[in-house]
Amino acid sequence: MADALETFCQALPKVDLHVHLLGAVRQSTFAEMAARTGMSEAETEVLYARDAKPKGVLHVLRALEQRVLRQPSDLHRIAYEHLQDAAAHGVRHNEIFWNPTGTEHIFPYAKGADAILAGFADAAVDFGVSALLIPSIDREATPEAATALAEWMLAYRRDPIIGMGIDYRETDRPPELFWKAWRLAKRGGFRLTAHAGEFGCHPRNVETAIDLLEVDRIDHGYTILEDEALTARCAERGILFTVVPTNSYYLRTLPPERWALDHPIRRMPGAGLLIHPNTDDPPLHQVTPTRCWRMMVEDFGFGLADLRGFTLNGIRGAFLPEPARRHLEGVFAQEFDALAAEIYPEGIIA
Repeated sequence: MADALETFCQALPKVDLHVHLLGAVRQSTFAEMAARTGMSEAETEVLYARDAKPKGVLHVLRALEQRVLRQPSDLHRIAYEHLQDAAAHGVRHNEIFWNPTGTEHIFPYAKGADAILAGFADAAVDFGVSALLIPSIDREATPEAATALAEWMLAYRRDPIIGMGIDYRETDRPPELFWKAWRLAKRGGFRLTAHAGEFGCHPRNVETAIDLLEVDRIDHGYTILEDEALTARCAERGILFTVVPTNSYYLRTLPPERWALDHPIRRMPGAGLLIHPNTDDPPLHQVTPTRCWRMMVEDFGFGLADLRGFTLNGIRGAFLPEPARRHLEGVFAQEFDALAAEIYPEGIIA
């Protein structure tokens, strides 16, 4: 049955809406780029290590921004290689976060964006996978830096640059600090998403992102379950939560024997919330899209009907143009049903 599940999860048509560009760099590519700075292979191995109680990956992202990246072509390579890897696991569409303020000291926003979008275009030709870019606020930086990011986006529009997000350390950096940047982006027609409720922070961060910043979807959002009224409201509105089975916070804070039982992901669909599983930082989390979906079955106990729902949730919450979104929704539904009938004719993942 394990082989059947692997085959099914590998072949499953997927979107990945929650992946960070710098968190998607292959370890071998990181090591090659880092060698230019004198960083040893052993140092790279330490950065990519992930034990049973993993710390977050922000230190690796900072190392890339501050020590490793040298030119825009580095971003092209990372984007292209990530899409190659994703396509090999059945991912048809990606929406990728990038923090431009972290590399502004090396090259300007426009050059970085051009390099990433060129990587997207090359991967579309070579692997048949599409991608959209979501420049994201570094919430550890100042609100003024966030506003500058929004202004860069408005001044340098490109169709694949679809929206704005926010990430990095959530603790003590609530969403409302950056309201001006969100307001500018929304007025400019960009789609909006936000990391909130990721690190065990109060569910008001989710509420603020939805009500004040008016985001279209939430990344992580686990602590929303602590607020029943907010949960019910988000369920009624059909807001998508892009969840991450390998989220470091819960692996680190929940006992191993209780992790899968107590993780909010397990309870979110039962509360009426729309969720979709994503890889976040695949090499750093030591996860592939295939393993991500396997975890939804093996760790959280979801079945075929759940997986079908998650698949369609992802399409419906994607920032694709409406005609493309509707087309993919129909294609994914048909492919899912045919694959399930072939591998699990009784309709049950045993």
